[in-house]
Amino acid sequence: MEKLKTVLEKTLKETGAQERVTQGRAITLWPKAAGKEISKVTEATYLKKGVIFVKTENPAWRNELIFQKEEIINKINNLLKKRIIKDIKFI
Repeated sequence: MEKLKTVLEKTLKETGAQERVTQGRAITLWPKAAGKEISKVTEATYLKKGVIFVKTENPAWRNELIFQKEEIINKINNLLKKRIIKDIKFI
């Protein structure tokens, strides 16, 4: 008898839903990857074709986060244990 985890993983992979689950995890991992201070003034809204779109409180934060973009991308991908995120667009 197969374990539930094994069956779920197999089903997700066969149906192509695994990628969507991983993308959803990327959104939920934003606060952990970005940190407390940044999480207070931002919100990851959606992910499309490897680009995570993040709302910022104001243009000053948007400019500041551009300099931290690569570091945050690496943190999210490390948490996912996959290279899913290729870019971040601050909106």
